[in-house]
Amino acid sequence: MGIVNVTPDSFSGDGQWQSERDVTKAVRHARKLIREGADILDIGGESTRPGAPAVGLTEELERVIPVIKALADRVKVPISVDTTKPRVAREALRAGACIVNTIKGTPAPAGLLEAVSDFDAAVVLTHIRGTPRSMQKKPHYDDVLSEIGAALSSSVENCLETGIKSDRIIVDPGIGFGKTVTHNLMILNRLKQLQKIGVPLLIGTSRKSFIGHVLDREVSRRLPGTLATVTASIINGAHIIRVHDVAPARDAARMTDAILTESVI
Repeated sequence: MGIVNVTPDSFSGDGQWQSERDVTKAVRHARKLIREGADILDIGGESTRPGAPAVGLTEELERVIPVIKALADRVKVPISVDTTKPRVAREALRAGACIVNTIKGTPAPAGLLEAVSDFDAAVVLTHIRGTPRSMQKKPHYDDVLSEIGAALSSSVENCLETGIKSDRIIVDPGIGFGKTVTHNLMILNRLKQLQKIGVPLLIGTSRKSFIGHVLDREVSRRLPGTLATVTASIINGAHIIRVHDVAPARDAARMTDAILTESVI
């Protein structure tokens, strides 16, 4: 899954948005990710970095919908919209997206799940405690994997009750969303514990601050650390990796798969 941040304030410094004129720039970046091997494009119009301010509904729609419409006519890979707002989800699905990726996955807003069900779309449920503004204020767990698993399992049940098909549900333990550095490392090391949820696992570690903390690297120098987390995630059961740097991550994924299957795929 290749990341297309249609924002001016992405933590990773890759935001593709300053004004309405930047639709072309975002589309160009998305098509570059496809050439590098992205199987899915994830379009987001609101930064979810720690402390990020909320973006209004109108502004988020103005950022993401033109980009999705432009891409839907030009690309064959599935398009995901990264949002917490039911209205944005619905408009994005109408514009050509087929996946809703929400950081507010435990629990997800009822209206958002209803939109996914109405369009027979897929959903990525990300675990979070709090909001981007508050999530990193002393996060605490008695048993981080068990608590994440229970919350995600409950959200999966909500999806099924809303009419979303089981083969349309993906879960993400939410690396960096209300977790300490140690929590993040524990999640990656013990990821197999979440396989009992019974749906595919998505992992998003790309360029995140826990990598910088471990390696003492600024955002622009976190690619080697990111690739290590990608490899560990796949070994421990991840099905989808969400990244900024698609080409090197795809190579890491292919090599890891070859080792796990003992064959050239």
